[in-house]
Amino acid sequence: VQLVESGGGLVQPGGSLRLSCAASGFTTSRYRMSWYRQAPGKERELVAALSSAGSSTDYADSVKGRFTISRDNAKNTVSLQMNSLKPEDTAVYYCNALRVVVIRYDYWGQGPQVTVSS
Repeated sequence: VQLVESGGGLVQPGGSLRLSCAASGFTTSRYRMSWYRQAPGKERELVAALSSAGSSTDYADSVKGRFTISRDNAKNTVSLQMNSLKPEDTAVYYCNALRVVVIRYDYWGQGPQVTVSS
């Protein structure tokens, strides 16, 4: 089981980045897929989540209207489109897959760095 993220990097304020999370060893459509982030000196926080059925999404207030989470079932990937980036979006971003069916299945990616700076 593995989650491999890509797409992090350095971007200027107001710019865009797209993070992708490729899953192997399980089917993302059966999991609640989320993106979290952790800035230096701060706790990890939920950025966006997509239900296993894909029918509902949840976003942190700080990213609503700017970030979009989506899933490609054919490619078994989840993406986070980030627009109008701000310096306060700078953090390590983690992909998470969660499913609780008797047993808790909870997988994490390695966390690409996103830096928003001029």
